[in-house]
Amino acid sequence: MTESFSTMTMFTELDYSDYENDRVHFTCNNVDVINFSRVFIIILYSLVFILGFTGNILVVCVLLKHRKQATLTDVCLLNLALSDLLFIITLPLHTHYTVVKKWTLGSFFCHFSGGAHRTGFFCSIFLIVIMTVDRYVVILHDAKVVRYRTVKTGFTISAVVWFISLCVSLPSFIFTSETELSFGLGCSYIPNNDAWHVYNILSMNILGLGLPLLVMVLCYSRIIPVLMKLKSAKKQRVVKLIISIVVAFFLLWSPYNISLFLRFLDYVGKFPIDCDSVNNLKLSISVTESIAFTHCCLNPIIYAFVGQKFMRRVLLLGKNMSVRRGSSDSRKSTIASRSSDGTFIM
Repeated sequence: MTESFSTMTMFTELDYSDYENDRVHFTCNNVDVINFSRVFIIILYSLVFILGFTGNILVVCVLLKHRKQATLTDVCLLNLALSDLLFIITLPLHTHYTVVKKWTLGSFFCHFSGGAHRTGFFCSIFLIVIMTVDRYVVILHDAKVVRYRTVKTGFTISAVVWFISLCVSLPSFIFTSETELSFGLGCSYIPNNDAWHVYNILSMNILGLGLPLLVMVLCYSRIIPVLMKLKSAKKQRVVKLIISIVVAFFLLWSPYNISLFLRFLDYVGKFPIDCDSVNNLKLSISVTESIAFTHCCLNPIIYAFVGQKFMRRVLLLGKNMSVRRGSSDSRKSTIASRSSDGTFIM
């Protein structure tokens, strides 16, 4: 495994440090790829962290403030925001690793970075699937399921999703560890046998893309015709929103999963081994990975901010904060005025 690829793609968990058939990887000149990827990762991850952290924190604050009026959907949205936040807080670790070109944060954060990153990713994907199925059930079978759509049910489903996500991500917690590499101490996903490499690819492509996309397509293909029959002025907006959800998910995650699959073919010797192919593949993984991670910024927009009820809550929260700030400023101004008047009188 070369220095560049290990540094660039810690979170792809494909840092195969013990290549036996990777002779070309050691002789290829990929300085341009390394430099571009580092700059690209630092800039984009910083933007994703700022936007994603701000948006998801706002979602959490609004939902917690109105927790007494919470619904099953609100509970899912809350856990979706929390899973995105877990995913997002690992990005500064990755950025730091990319900047300093070696791992300096210790063994605990190395294990945490790999495991938390994966747990947040899978939990976010699974919750999106749950919300898709919930929409399908509500629209097509509302009378039969309305009594089961309680807050308690939402917490139970969310707890199950977190548990499954943790189980699926357990190898990442275990096998992501500090490793002595040619450029110094690194943090790499190095399992004890090839089966875990296969598991890594299959879990990403099947659980992370294939099944979620299949569920979305099946559910929304049934939902859209029902909405089109409704005589509502809002149906066009809802249909466009549904289509945007599927398209955004597919466009952001598919290129990354395809790149990972090609990287796996390279690992098992089924991919053409030449310098151009290797450098293009490394660049593809770096770019598509960064773009895919922007999905956590879109989740608050797609699943929360587009809802009229949620937007009213956001505006109300902002109004309340403005009123409090105005009251505080008014009190400070009054105190200062009194102090000034007193000084003038004396």
